[in-house]
Amino acid sequence: MATEQELQSLFNTLDRDRDGKVSIHELFLSPGLTAIISAETGMSSPQELLARYGDKDGSITFEELKEVVKKANNLT
Repeated sequence: MATEQELQSLFNTLDRDRDGKVSIHELFLSPGLTAIISAETGMSSPQELLARYGDKDGSITFEELKEVVKKANNLT
């Protein structure tokens, strides 16, 4: 389980171009962090996460990610 602050820190690490979104490309650049995201969201892959919860442009914002983690009951 992650706190909102821990989730924000993880998101910021993944958001390499600092555009406020994490793209599929950014997720694949950090496989270890992607594994943490998968564990916290219950999604089996970055593709599944983005397909189900991301924007139409193939990325996910912090707020969207936070909602997914909440739905998986992993946000403390």
